[in-house]
Amino acid sequence: MIDHIRSHLVWKIFLSYLLVFLVAGLVLTMILNLSIGTLFQRHVERMNIPLQLLMYGVRGMRLGDNVRMAMNEALIYSAIAAFIAAAIASLILSQRVTAPVNTMMHISQRLAKGDYSKRVPVNHLEINSNVDELDQLAMSFNQMAEQLEHTENMRRQLLADVSHELRTPLTAIKGSMEALMDGVLPSNRDTYQNVYQEADRLQRLVEDLQELSRVESGGLSLKLNEAHIEAIINQAAKQLHATFDKKNIQLSKIIEKNLPRVNVDKDRILQVMINLLNNALQFSPQNGKVTITIKRMTKELSISIQDDGIGIQKSDLTHIFERFYRADKSRSRAEGGGSGIGLTIAQSLVRAHGGRIWAESDGLGKGSIFHFTLPLLKSVD
Repeated sequence: MIDHIRSHLVWKIFLSYLLVFLVAGLVLTMILNLSIGTLFQRHVERMNIPLQLLMYGVRGMRLGDNVRMAMNEALIYSAIAAFIAAAIASLILSQRVTAPVNTMMHISQRLAKGDYSKRVPVNHLEINSNVDELDQLAMSFNQMAEQLEHTENMRRQLLADVSHELRTPLTAIKGSMEALMDGVLPSNRDTYQNVYQEADRLQRLVEDLQELSRVESGGLSLKLNEAHIEAIINQAAKQLHATFDKKNIQLSKIIEKNLPRVNVDKDRILQVMINLLNNALQFSPQNGKVTITIKRMTKELSISIQDDGIGIQKSDLTHIFERFYRADKSRSRAEGGGSGIGLTIAQSLVRAHGGRIWAESDGLGKGSIFHFTLPLLKSVD
């Protein structure tokens, strides 16, 4: 019996209510018996009742003793009725208190088994001062369940995307090697070059996945130093100069004068710029134009990369930074040349610096603009 009570919260609350009632009843009885003689005598004196009646009362008993006996008898009957009422009320209240806790317990067990669809019923949409602690607990539990469900969906989607992205180059490499062994493909430079390109794409994908894992897990430590953003932009443009020339795309810069310094990890912001410029390069036509614009805002620097490429539909803008997302479904990774997570890495790195990143486009065929910001040094007004 004791073990059963210890293992059930409802019985603990039920017994605690009864214990409070019993203690209150005992205190009431003690105080009543200790004070009734004095109080009774005081009221009788005010009524001018003969002292002989007060001292001996009826049949040799003092009137005060009769009153005490009557009071105790009334207390017994009222205590029995109150105990029954208190027991019923305690049972109902304890069940109401423990019901959401029991619900959370059952749902948490289902969460542990991989079922993320269940939620604890609540009567409020958000936590505020008018919500009691149990409802706050239930709402926090639901938020945790939603986050777990979202994380699990992302994990499954990532596994599916990674397996798909790895399968493509591996299939190409395996097919080329089988064709070489069967003598279908000639053993010349072009064949080996194709195999090398697929292997190189596979290596870049794995390296990008490792980089993304470090960034999103918080395992990437930033080496922050004061720097001029213009120098980082020039370095990124210099590294990609030959690639832009090969596609005959004009790369121009519009940089505001006397820009303040920023506290950044130079290598990581350089990586952000290269990823964004590569994205603009991949989706811009021959003889196109890409423009880098840097300007100062109130508390941050704004860097924009604008292209006149294929553009982005409005429905794709909110998903453009997701892993392996392609706004142009007709283009393959091989045609695009990217791993599919360059923008995701850029987003994570910008956010790690305390900045913002987003994309804008007027639609297909109208180009796109990628913006990101970096906070200014605190010493700069």
